[in-house]
Amino acid sequence: MNNLNYGIIGNCRTAALVSETGSLDWCCLPEFDSASVFAKLLDDKKGGHFAFNVGGSYTVTQTYVEDTCILKTEFTSEEASFEVYDFLPRYKKNDKTYHAPPEVIRYLKVTKGEPKLKVDYSPKLEYALGNTEIYIKKDFIVALTEEDEFDTLFLYTSLSKEAVANSEEIKLTEDAFFLMSYNEKIELPSMDSINLDYENTLAYWINWTDNTPRFENYNNLILRSAMTLKLLSYDKTGAILAAATTSLPETIGEVRNWDYRFCWVRDASMVVRVISQLGHTRMTKRYLQFIIDLIPDKNEKLQIMYGINKEKELTEKILTHLSGYKDSKPVRTGNAAYAQKQNDIYGILVDVIHQELVKFKNDTDNKEELWTITKGIAWVVGKHWQEPDKGIWEFRTEDRHFTFSKVLCWVAINRAIKISELFNKTSKLERWKTLEQAIKNDILENAWNEEMQAFTQSYGSKDLDASVLLMESYGFIDAKDPKYISTVKAIGKDLTNDGLLYRYKNEDDFGLPSSSFTICTFWYINSLNKIGEVEEARRQFERLIGFSNHLGLMSEDIDFETKRLLGNFPQAYSHLALIETAINLSKAN
Repeated sequence: MNNLNYGIIGNCRTAALVSETGSLDWCCLPEFDSASVFAKLLDDKKGGHFAFNVGGSYTVTQTYVEDTCILKTEFTSEEASFEVYDFLPRYKKNDKTYHAPPEVIRYLKVTKGEPKLKVDYSPKLEYALGNTEIYIKKDFIVALTEEDEFDTLFLYTSLSKEAVANSEEIKLTEDAFFLMSYNEKIELPSMDSINLDYENTLAYWINWTDNTPRFENYNNLILRSAMTLKLLSYDKTGAILAAATTSLPETIGEVRNWDYRFCWVRDASMVVRVISQLGHTRMTKRYLQFIIDLIPDKNEKLQIMYGINKEKELTEKILTHLSGYKDSKPVRTGNAAYAQKQNDIYGILVDVIHQELVKFKNDTDNKEELWTITKGIAWVVGKHWQEPDKGIWEFRTEDRHFTFSKVLCWVAINRAIKISELFNKTSKLERWKTLEQAIKNDILENAWNEEMQAFTQSYGSKDLDASVLLMESYGFIDAKDPKYISTVKAIGKDLTNDGLLYRYKNEDDFGLPSSSFTICTFWYINSLNKIGEVEEARRQFERLIGFSNHLGLMSEDIDFETKRLLGNFPQAYSHLALIETAINLSKAN
């Protein structure tokens, strides 16, 4: 049973989720991390939604318009049918800036007969904290709340406003539109202006996908994943979100529910590493500028995550009035993990900086800033690499010497050396080379467990961890090294459950996870491919992508038993790993 059958629409300012039956069940305005105006996703009764109710004789199907992020939901019966095109406008204006207003367009196109429907428009502003009142005005329907916080939402339509607001039956005799806007419109929308927005947004996405390379195998999957990563980028600052949602649980009924509408340096850098391989340089440059803007002082330590508008404090709050997805409380906003110490972020970031400098050596305005950041990171790593941390999985209890964190400390220094050679800046080279070797020796000595015949999760432990598979991807060890092959096989044997991987099996702060972290299975498949087990890798890949939803979208987790999607959605981590694995398999003989 797969309950996350949603499509994502967006315009790199905010996003919305539309169910497979055409109900708008999640939307935050004006930006990704603003309060929700629809949150049925997090509370069936209180959350609010925007749906079209048709009789039982209709079948409903859903696809994306080819090569775009415009979602088409088709309602068909023997007598009549219509299509709903859902999108957030995004296109380049004459002055080269992007038009991406905080508004959702729902364009209804009659394809047969005279369909009948009732509009169920039920916004609940400010996370449904207070009461939302609906008023019919001359030009629009306005939703308003002023109990907890003041907020408004404007709905424009070519249909009868009274019939829409009162959910009366409407006969569609011609095409119609809804434009839902955070702001009151100065110029009233019309069918012509909606058509123009549609055509311009369609052209924007087709141009964007035209600039993405084509692959012999898995091309549609790669393209849909790339577009999804684009939808999770915030154009205003260059931030990249981990996911578009908050508090979708890793396990139904449990408390592993987090707000992912923020920019994790690790996740975002991994996204950029993949997206720049696909030639999307603007997204990469914007992200690196986001990082530069965040570190104005040379002694300022990098946080693991930031708000999309560069906020440094992301205080966690619990919305007790919402029941949670499938009654999985709590619903959280903010994320307390922002204060954690995770040493792996340094290496992941310097790796991306190196990759971009190699690519754009003669086309980088901010070379000096990137060199300053590189030197600063090398200094921080040199000072702190021997200290324990929370690790990639953000254990909320004691700090440990996590193998992945140590490997990425090595990556930070290794790439710093390469960057210094690129710029012919050699004064720190010998010191860095000595440090690089010291970190490598430390890992080889302390992370390898003879009894397990594998590199383990942390120094001195017997626990295996999927993140250790990335030792090869980041160049620490060769895929043909017997110790790496042995580690891949040990992880496959110990952490696999019906073809899906645990991140780890040792109990964490919340007990043993009962769902698989999707990116880990991709990492394992990628590793199988690297060690030469190509056919097995391909078989497992095709099984795994079979668990994506009807539109090819994936969340953070997959339930081991039911194979339903769980966790925040759609998840940048899962889609970047899908792209990377698909490209590697496409190239494999």
